[in-house]
Amino acid sequence: MKKQIKKWSLRLIVTCIFILGLLIGIVLNPILLYAHSSADGNYTIYHQQQLNPSFITRLHDVDKLLQSGELYSGSLKLSVCINDGSYYPKLIQTIRGAAFGWGFDKEIVLAGNMNAACNYLEINGYRWNLTELLAHEATHCLQFNKYGLLHSNPVAQIPEWKWEGYAEYIARKNKATLIKNITHMLEVENTDNNNWIDFDDSTGTVIPYYKSWLLVQYSLDIRKMRYDQLLKDNTEESALRNEMMAWYNANKR
Repeated sequence: MKKQIKKWSLRLIVTCIFILGLLIGIVLNPILLYAHSSADGNYTIYHQQQLNPSFITRLHDVDKLLQSGELYSGSLKLSVCINDGSYYPKLIQTIRGAAFGWGFDKEIVLAGNMNAACNYLEINGYRWNLTELLAHEATHCLQFNKYGLLHSNPVAQIPEWKWEGYAEYIARKNKATLIKNITHMLEVENTDNNNWIDFDDSTGTVIPYYKSWLLVQYSLDIRKMRYDQLLKDNTEESALRNEMMAWYNANKR
């Protein structure tokens, strides 16, 4: 009986290793679940349906945002996986959980219903600016490229506000000044906001990301830190927020 149990256990382990290897292979090779791929610059776009030319325009706008950040690498090749009928985005959602999109290693994966011409991606009535979503997820790829697996989230357990806040900072570089952003945040906090904040273009973001963006914007624009310095800085989030609000109260008009 012991021999039989040992034999079954070995088979189970081998089967699990095989399934895990197969899953990793599919995740890192999205072409296996897509009918088409298109190339533009540093991007390979995987899609099931005909690609809207406006999507290429969005990627060019993404490049302009990424180039403004210190982590930018012109040699990094990225894959962009569109949610237009392929099972691949659903597979990533099963692994990572629900989201508008995901950025990991060299992969950008989009969920929801995309309207490239009008520049948004929609889920359950909520719209995220498509260019900014792509730039946000591409920034996560740049973080991974710069710091490696062991020093990137989720392995490194970097405070969420530093990790997501920097992606928002790069993606929304052209939105508004910090004074205007904090004022907008204070206005929305006094409403029944459902954890969502809107922008003038009828898109928005979740409030935790918005608050993280403000802290990073304060750190990099006002404190004049580099992102590497921010990652190493030991200032508590609450203390930094209090410092930012003191600065705001002293400088608002």
